[in-house]
Amino acid sequence: MFKSFQLTGVGLHSGKVSTVKLVPEEKGKGRYFVRVDLPDSPSIPATIDSVDTTLLSTELAVGEAKVRTVEHLLSSLCACGIDDVRMEIDGAEVPLMDGSGQLWCDRLYQPNYNFSESKYTIKEPIWIRHKDAFVAALPSDKMVFTYGVDFPYKAIQNQWFTWYPERETFPSAIAPARTFGFAEQIEHLQSQGLIKGGNLSNALVCSHDGWVNPPLRFDNEPVRHKILDLVGDLSLLGTIPTAHYLAYKASHQLHTQLARQIQVHNR
Repeated sequence: MFKSFQLTGVGLHSGKVSTVKLVPEEKGKGRYFVRVDLPDSPSIPATIDSVDTTLLSTELAVGEAKVRTVEHLLSSLCACGIDDVRMEIDGAEVPLMDGSGQLWCDRLYQPNYNFSESKYTIKEPIWIRHKDAFVAALPSDKMVFTYGVDFPYKAIQNQWFTWYPERETFPSAIAPARTFGFAEQIEHLQSQGLIKGGNLSNALVCSHDGWVNPPLRFDNEPVRHKILDLVGDLSLLGTIPTAHYLAYKASHQLHTQLARQIQVHNR
């Protein structure tokens, strides 16, 4: 079990500084946020039923209490075997830190732990599709994650990566992969009130001329980061069922739609 700790940083979209304190909880309590900056400190369960919006990040809400960009923290907790934790936060967005899950894993991961395989398994294929993007959960004896991306940028183009948790640990293969964006989109997104906290120290930026802020941590860092996001969104199920998860050009919206379908099938 980890010891309580806190990290402070800037939120990707709000640009506001917040602090998250992680406190171990009793078994069965699950993962949940507490907005300590709001009257009566409302709780927000980190479950699929709490999902509010999924525009460029995953946001959870209960009533007026919200917390945004939860996916990197939740991914790290899930992959490090932390099922029960109280996450006290003094703002509406989880800090982005360096754009990856590495700083969370540095405090959470124990060497004898590997990504656990659930007692639940996917019995029949489940597919969610939007145009040419899709995400699926396929029956498998082992936990596997395969992701593909395709962007009109020479530095990225088409990338595929398959992660086998039993072969490579989350901290070594997935957690260090940082969020990424495109130079030509920054001004437009900021005009929409998004990525106010993004900068060259917490996100990879790609232009048609190449990476603005190399070096990369992996040759295929973008697609590995998408697996980080997917694990975080699927963690909203509490325990991720054993399956081969396959995604292509997907989004937080598709990820969470798949999680909802898995929830329905497992009832």
